[in-house]
Parts: sequence; structure tokens; C-alpha cells
Amino acid sequence: MKLIILDRDGVINHDSDNFIKSPDEWVPIPGSLEAIARLNQAGYRVVVATNQSGVARGLFNIVTLNAIHQKLHQAARQVGADIGAIFFCPHAADDNCDCRKPKPGLLLEIAKRFDVSLKGVPTVGDSLRDLQAGFIVGCTPYLVRTGKGEKTLAKGGLPPGTTVHADLAAVVDHLLKTNAEVAAAA
Repeated sequence: MKLIILDRDGVINHDSDNFIKSPDEWVPIPGSLEAIARLNQAGYRVVVATNQSGVARGLFNIVTLNAIHQKLHQAARQVGADIGAIFFCPHAADDNCDCRKPKPGLLLEIAKRFDVSLKGVPTVGDSLRDLQAGFIVGCTPYLVRTGKGEKTLAKGGLPPGTTVHADLAAVVDHLLKTNAEVAAAA
């Protein structure tokens, strides 16, 4: 099984400094859902790992978060894309949980659920914490310039081996091209 782990806000959908608090505020980045469909067609299981501290902050509840994710799933299906699972951390930064990125708890849960090693698994994010969580468990980090990506790039300190791409569609172009080259060389 080929697996890829995506952050949600800033990678799949537009981000907001005020949080995505309702299904109406969830708006996909152009081309992101189609990129997920291309991953599916290439045999990838697409999984989302997302910090959602708005739950702990009382900005929205689990029912609303589920409604946002239902909208994501429906929008994905409309373009032939499938998101295999969404893993989220509902805690605030000061809760000191193991699942809030940059800690690797969410990713370790993904590895356990799907019974896979995360070594070399692509992880795509727009913030340093997304990339750090993946790097800790052996994932290959990809930074997108969408969402907070430009600010993250400007701050520097990216994990070794991080590649930078315009958006999720560009990451998928890169992955599929690389996979085709490896297959041709085999």
C-alpha cells in the first residue's frame, strides 16, 4: 500500500488565522481535490492528519468538526477523490498531549491503524510543525507554499530533505513523475 499523509488547512483547503469554524468556511484550494483523485488513481491511500485546537478553545465542537469533514469528503467524491481517513488532534497547545503536531502521535496512530512503516511516506504540510511531526517518524517532508507555507519557508529551519512546491497539485505532479521514473528504471 502506498500511503500519503496530508495536513488539512493550508494544504487541501484555504486556511484562516481565525480557524475554519464551520462547513461554510471550508473552501478547497483550487486543484487540491483533483490532486487527491490523481493520487488515488496512482494507488495511494490518502490520509489527513490535522491539529484542530479550535475544539479545545471552544470555537467549534466535534459535531461541527465532523460536519466540516463531511463536506470535505463530499467535495472529494464529486471529483473522484477518496480520503481514506482523517486523524485530528482536538487539544490546545498547552494541553501537552502526544497527538498535537509537531509531536508524532497522530502519525504513529496512522501507522498503527494501517499497519505500515512511515519510513519514506510523503507528508505534506504548510507549517513547520507538520513537517517536523513527519520527519520524526521517518516520513519524507513536502512543504507547500499555500496556507502558511510562504511564512514557513521564510522562517527557515525546515527538516533535512524537505522539498518545496507551489501547492498540493505540484507535489502530486512531482510524486507521480518520480514514481514513473523509478518504474521505468526498474
